[in-house]
Amino acid sequence: MPGKTAPEDPETDVQETVTVLLVDDQPVIALMVRKMLAVDPAITLHVCTQATEAVAQARQVHPTVILQDLVMPEANGLDLVVAYRSMPETRNIPIIVLSSNDEPEMKKSAFAIGANDYLVKLPEPIELVARIRYHSRAFMALVERDNAYRALRLSQQKLLLSNLELQRLTHSDGLTGLPNRRSFNDYLARAWATSQEQGSPLSLLMIDVDHFKSYNDRFGHLAGDDALKCVAEAIRECCPDPSCLPARFGGEEFAMVMPGLTVAQASGIAEAIRRQVEGTALPHAAPTATSVTVSIGAATMAAPPDASSDLLIAAADARLYQAKCNGRNCIVGD
Repeated sequence: MPGKTAPEDPETDVQETVTVLLVDDQPVIALMVRKMLAVDPAITLHVCTQATEAVAQARQVHPTVILQDLVMPEANGLDLVVAYRSMPETRNIPIIVLSSNDEPEMKKSAFAIGANDYLVKLPEPIELVARIRYHSRAFMALVERDNAYRALRLSQQKLLLSNLELQRLTHSDGLTGLPNRRSFNDYLARAWATSQEQGSPLSLLMIDVDHFKSYNDRFGHLAGDDALKCVAEAIRECCPDPSCLPARFGGEEFAMVMPGLTVAQASGIAEAIRRQVEGTALPHAAPTATSVTVSIGAATMAAPPDASSDLLIAAADARLYQAKCNGRNCIVGD
């Protein structure tokens, strides 16, 4: 009807680009194939007349379909099919055997070693183009699928790394890099439950930087941050075992959870920390101190069945308070 636009013919739609590599030593065959494929402007044809150069040219031009002759002076076409299939770059490229040999056994051999199709020279142009397009489309779908899988795996890996980094940041103290209070609470709860179940000793150190307020007042908060980092590193270096957890408890206060350590062992670690911090010789201007020091309270117990880990924290806190009262830069344990 006038005024109506006829629907577009699907066959006239722009089709995807196809790259064909013809491997055949006869120039007349190359000429005829080029003429057959000229009806489809989306098909690009490359010709290789030397069998010894076929694999290298396939790796160079990245064809979406290979048309492979079987009888060539330098090599058997079947050997070339095997060679394509042995190379990662050409392993999945569709191979259409283009041969004058119409024997069933030859066709069987070609398919057995990896050929995707078999045409007897020379097919009708419409059939050749149709088969090339069919195999090229299947190959490109495979490539797109593999690319999508790779992109998905890469995305998943990035997400996993981001989640791990987020988890690390969530459980780490931003200033000192030690586990934070949240990590401390979680780890102490697990260690407490184990102690309750097994009756094993559980030790806790509460560590406080002496006269830290006056240090900040005298040297400034940036210097105070550096001092906390220095103390944190000293505590980390004295951590006796991967099963022990040093942590920043809050402010200028640190802690160390030590599952399985006895009273004597906990006191020994506490003394090592005190000496390590004192050995840093960070200058201090407090009336009773010339360098940065710490006071430490140590508590050890086998967790009672019906008590919470607050009991152990309170015990270590009480001993820390006593260490402060004793003049600081000392430890008080059980």
